[in-house]
Amino acid sequence: MLGAVATITLALSVGTVEVLGHRGCGGHEVMRRNPGGPVINNAAELRSLQSRRLVQRQVTDEASAAQSTDPSTECTAYSYEPVTSIKSSFPTIWETATLVSGDTEAASLFATINSTVNSKVPNIKPKGTSTGDFSNVGYNATDPDCWWTWRQCTTPESSTGINADHTTVPEPDTWGLGFDDGPNCSHNAFYDYLRDQGQKATMFYIGSNVMDWPLQAQRGLEDGHEICIHTWSHQYMTSFSNEEAFAELYYTRKAIKEVLGVTPTCWRPPYGDVDNRIRLIAQSLNLTNYVWSDDSEDWRAGAAGSNVTEADVTANYQAVISKVSNGTYKSSGPMVLTHELTNFTMSEFISQYDAIKAAFKYIVPLASAFNTTQPYVETNVTYPDFLTYTNQSSSGSSSGSSSASGPAASAGSTTSSSAGSANSGTSSTNSNAKSAASPKFTSGMMGSIVLVSLVGFFSLL
Repeated sequence: MLGAVATITLALSVGTVEVLGHRGCGGHEVMRRNPGGPVINNAAELRSLQSRRLVQRQVTDEASAAQSTDPSTECTAYSYEPVTSIKSSFPTIWETATLVSGDTEAASLFATINSTVNSKVPNIKPKGTSTGDFSNVGYNATDPDCWWTWRQCTTPESSTGINADHTTVPEPDTWGLGFDDGPNCSHNAFYDYLRDQGQKATMFYIGSNVMDWPLQAQRGLEDGHEICIHTWSHQYMTSFSNEEAFAELYYTRKAIKEVLGVTPTCWRPPYGDVDNRIRLIAQSLNLTNYVWSDDSEDWRAGAAGSNVTEADVTANYQAVISKVSNGTYKSSGPMVLTHELTNFTMSEFISQYDAIKAAFKYIVPLASAFNTTQPYVETNVTYPDFLTYTNQSSSGSSSGSSSASGPAASAGSTTSSSAGSANSGTSSTNSNAKSAASPKFTSGMMGSIVLVSLVGFFSLL
């Protein structure tokens, strides 16, 4: 090009194998909805509701009712009064978030952040559509925006003052464990399995899911998992205006605070789609950005338009595991993209867990990996640092403190069985095998996937 600046025109074709455009999780579906039902006030009432439904389904003993992992029972619709009473203060569930009319607190904070964004990155504009169509985007080939979707850029120029994304964990031979797209209303057996293994993880919750399934969300915190933000509607963040991007993060954070009583300080962009404008908005909200080093592609198995098989996902897990022996992780560990999305994604992790545990020295939630002992704004909530967590894990107990004070926390207080079932999933001794008796989860989202391929061609300016 000999000194000329190149512009990339991004043309997407639907249904083809992805090249760069989609290396992230499956916002290809819309989360199973909770249309509302009997009003309940706590987890015990939810379990009672689920038990009554099971009796109607000819399950007659209370023990089997409490232990059921039947998705249609776990996902019994309910109305949770602490959430129904505040819905008017939030954007419409599963629609692109914008500032709620009359929310002066949000508007004031956005005005401050918007001024900062317009001052520091005035030339970064929204890209493409919220569904990932970048066909009309012209983009400078030098990647001035550090746009992850273009070339997986994760480290902005130091002059911007924008923090780099986290893609690996700083501890050697350590698997940084996290799951996207929760809470899934049928995750009981999966969470039970993690609990029984003494295993904590970082859960990236979608705001609309938290509002749809608040008691399931509460279980994540009560079980000692770290809770992070995965936006309000799970769409491509770089397509949004400053206000929309702010609202996607702000109202998810607010929903988690109202339902769980804690205010997260971490997030993950759906599809990994982030640039310096979005990073700055998130950073201004005190959010650390976690992307990933390896993609299990678990969300793609069986999805419409995807050629990824379950065997491919197993191979992806094994590829990460095999790198331990060649010293790939001798100085830092992988952060692997996995999901609380479908029966397969959750069951697949269960089937791989023993092999991961055998290969890696440690499997830890991201807060512990980065020694983040206060992962929430609330200073009364603490989490074990790496040394503490790994010592506890070795002794069979690795839970972090999950207490939080205040009206929201007390309204949302539950036990670890808040979502109903206490039945544990089991794993096969063969890490690649799926047991016929594996726990069943529902697909966390409903709809059809759209795979995209970025085809770039250069034109001289």
